[in-house]
Amino acid sequence: MSGIDLTGLEVRPSQVWGGVRLVPLVRSEPVAGLRLHREAYDDPNGRVEVGDGTVYTAYVPHGFVADWSGDGRESAAYGTRLGDAPGAAVPVRAPRQRMAKRRGGRRLRFLPLHLALEGYLALHFGGPPVLWEEWSRQALRRGLSPRAEAAYAGAEVPGLAEALRVFELHPGQCGVLVYVADALASAFVVPGPEDYRALHPTLVEDLFGELVHQYARYGGPVHEFAARIRDGAGGIRDLADLRAAAREQERRWALAHDGLMARELLEARYAFERVYRAGPFTLYRFLPPFARDGLGQHIGELITDRRGRTAYLKTFRLSDAQVRRGYLLRRLASLDWHLGRTAGEMGISPEELVRRITAAGFGPLLDANGLARAAREARAAASGKG
Repeated sequence: MSGIDLTGLEVRPSQVWGGVRLVPLVRSEPVAGLRLHREAYDDPNGRVEVGDGTVYTAYVPHGFVADWSGDGRESAAYGTRLGDAPGAAVPVRAPRQRMAKRRGGRRLRFLPLHLALEGYLALHFGGPPVLWEEWSRQALRRGLSPRAEAAYAGAEVPGLAEALRVFELHPGQCGVLVYVADALASAFVVPGPEDYRALHPTLVEDLFGELVHQYARYGGPVHEFAARIRDGAGGIRDLADLRAAAREQERRWALAHDGLMARELLEARYAFERVYRAGPFTLYRFLPPFARDGLGQHIGELITDRRGRTAYLKTFRLSDAQVRRGYLLRRLASLDWHLGRTAGEMGISPEELVRRITAAGFGPLLDANGLARAAREARAAASGKG
C-alpha cells in the first residue's frame, strides 16, 4: 500500500466561512463492523511513559477507541490537555505500544494525530550510525533526543470554530476536508454518520500546523461554491430537470475538487507503518515522501478494511520547515550521515549542508573541531590536485 483509497466516499459542495472551507464527505453506506466513540477525561494533566525513561508530553485534545466488537458500547477518549502551551516538547523513542493500546475485548485506544506526530518525531531518531568526525559524541549517544514540534489547537485557527459551529451536516456525512485559504489543512474520516456527528466537535481541538495558522490569520476570504444553471436551450422544463442540472453542477465541482484541491493528498505516495491489526481492520500511520515539489505534505493515520478502503483517516499538514527537516534527515540517513557524500548527492557544498543542518535545529549534533579539521583536509586535497 502506498496511497490513500477513498473509495465509497463522495464530496459534497463546500461550505465557506471567511477563509475556511469545509468539504463534506459522505458515504452511501457506513463501514460495517467498526465504530468510534468518545468519553471525557477528568484529569487535565498527565504524561505518557514510552519506555527507556522517555516521556511523551504534549497537548492531547482527545483520544479515540476503535470498537469492532459489534455491541456498540461507548468507549472513546476525549478532552485532555497535557501542559499549558498549545505546542510542547515531545521526546519520543519507541512509543507506538502506548500511543495505541488494546483496551480489553475488541477495542483499541489510540491518540489521534499524536500517533502520526510521533512517527514524524521518531524519523531517524537514533542519529548517525557511525561517528564521523564532523558529528559530536552526543549525536551518537543520544541521537536526536529530544525532538519537539509546535502545533496550534483548532480553537486558535481564526474562523475554524465558527465554521464548525454554523455549518450543517449532510445526510450520510462521514468526514470532512478542512481548507484554510484554499490550502488543505486536514482530512478527517470516520466509519459512519453517527460516529461523525459525535466526533465533529473534536475538530476544534485537533492539532494544526503553523502554516495553517498563518494562512487563517493573514489569508483573505475564499470563494463559495455556486451552481450556475443556464436555460438558454430551454432544457429546464420542470423541477426534475432543475434537480438533474443541479446534480450535474455538483458532479463537475467534485471532479474539479479531486483533480485540483485534493490532489496533494490523493496522489502522494506515502510510507506506511502498520501499528495494529484489529480484527478485519488495520491501523497505520504514514509519512509523506518529503518531496520538494511545492505541494503540501501530510502525515497522518489510517484504518483500512481488508480491501484497503479507508474506514478512518486523520491528517496533519506539515509546514515548509518541517518538510525540509524530514527531507534533510532522509538524505543524511540514506548515506549513513556522511556529510561529504550527502552534500555531493544534493549538489551543494559541505559548508552549505552544515548551514542547512544548523538552520534545521540539528546544529548541536555537530562537532566544531571535526568540521574545521574536515574543511582543512578538503582545502589541502584541493590544493594538491591543483
